[in-house]
Amino acid sequence: MEGTRPVGAALHLLPVRARVPLKFGRETLDEVTCARVRLAVRDEAGRLASGWGETPLSAQWAWPGALSLGERQDAMAAFCQRLAAAWAAFPGRGHPLAVGAAFLAEALPELLRAFNRGRAPEGAMPRLAALVCCSAFDLALHDAYGVLRGRPAYAGYGREDLGSVDLRSFLEPASGGPASFAGLYPADFLQALQRRLPAWHLVGGADPLGPADLDGTEPDDGHPVLLRDWIRQDGLRCLKVKLRGTDPGWDHARLAAVGRIAAQEGCAWLSADFNCTVVDPRYVTDILDRLLRDEPEVFRMLLYVEQPFPYDLEGTRIDVRAVSARRSLFMDESASDWTLVRLGRDLGWSGVALKTCKTQTGALLAGVWARAHGMPLMVQDLTNPMLAQIPHVLLAAHMGTIMGVETNAMQFYPDASRPEAGVHPGLYRRRGGCVDLSTLGGPGFGYGAALTVRQVPAPVAAFGELGDGAGRGGEGDAV
Repeated sequence: MEGTRPVGAALHLLPVRARVPLKFGRETLDEVTCARVRLAVRDEAGRLASGWGETPLSAQWAWPGALSLGERQDAMAAFCQRLAAAWAAFPGRGHPLAVGAAFLAEALPELLRAFNRGRAPEGAMPRLAALVCCSAFDLALHDAYGVLRGRPAYAGYGREDLGSVDLRSFLEPASGGPASFAGLYPADFLQALQRRLPAWHLVGGADPLGPADLDGTEPDDGHPVLLRDWIRQDGLRCLKVKLRGTDPGWDHARLAAVGRIAAQEGCAWLSADFNCTVVDPRYVTDILDRLLRDEPEVFRMLLYVEQPFPYDLEGTRIDVRAVSARRSLFMDESASDWTLVRLGRDLGWSGVALKTCKTQTGALLAGVWARAHGMPLMVQDLTNPMLAQIPHVLLAAHMGTIMGVETNAMQFYPDASRPEAGVHPGLYRRRGGCVDLSTLGGPGFGYGAALTVRQVPAPVAAFGELGDGAGRGGEGDAV
């Protein structure tokens, strides 16, 4: 395993406004700031290279709570600046999986404790928000390693790169899994790149379904507004429905209405997402039983249910087997590391929804642990635009999901990714119900010219050794 270490970090903040509001749970997203990070690394031979990572700082998703949205957004941006200094000075050395895991275990908890010191309990940043902030740096670390090696990031997760640092260094098995992770590597659980992935469309809680839902404030920008128009334009087959979790009548009616449109338009699959708003499994089972009785075709199309219950599994410990007995039940916000996936499995959760916004390191380890124990996977979106879309779809393409990848930035802020779409058009528009990864190539995450087509604002923070910003390496192999 080559000894790579971070030596510099720069943070750029890119504001994005939504064309229509995205309503989920108790929150609404109409704007977001994306953290774009450049991380410089140096290897034992003295070579310097830069990697890039990006994630939306979605306080609405990662930090729902009593503070105003502006306070939460400002806090996450400020925490990213602290992370830039910490990553530039972090002494960890080795493969990015080892360095990333060490940062998550050693540096991030202390940084979060220091950041929350003196803040009232209701104003304390949760770990999930800290992970979202950290994810852009961790993604850049994995990208930089690929650049140094002149190879795709996903070609670097086997014995050749990790050497003696196998999965037993990171994971512990449970009953029903392998006897040991000794001699096993992430590459043993990954699959060859899929160039086309079925795309899941998000039906937000405020999205109009039909003409009767229009109020005259909708944008006239050439993009669809109504659900049927989206389905027909993009050839969609998979719809994810955001629900309230506090109004069973509304949730049942919403699922039924979307399901009827989906069936009429030839869609195959639905999923239902409650975003942590439910506290009693009977709330969900009653809706599912009513669907089965009154809308059997909609129930048949329902592939899985996503995260109805609070993401603090350790604090709530709800037995969810009654739900998973009816439909597959996937962890999302709860699955912030592999130990919580293990706890979720004990509580009756069926599968795991991975997100790169919980770090590339964490997503890989959680996904590997889940696959080793027979848990199905999905890869879910944080409404990822611009560079953030690329590692997101690559995770789904290599990890292996039950059905494609959720991707919805083209619904809520399509123009935000216009420069990158000129380089990778298949990633930023869904055609035939799929996204197309065929333009990706080269080292790291294969961003290619997508790194240079946008005028990026000056960094708000920069620390350590950054070089000249080059170091992308050669073209290398396919991603």
